[in-house]
Amino acid sequence: MNGASTALILVGLFLAGGVYSFARQQMPKGLIVLLSLGAALCLVAGVLRLEVWN
Repeated sequence: MNGASTALILVGLFLAGGVYSFARQQMPKGLIVLLSLGAALCLVAGVLRLEVWN
């Protein structure tokens, strides 16, 4: 794991926690969907940058 993949995974997990928090506070659905898309993209990018795929 290099620094970029670690950072992307950590940011994705942070955003996923924000999705959970916003859903519990019953924030607008559009905001939750946007935040969840960002979290998913960060997690996928971090996993794809791992060097186990080579």
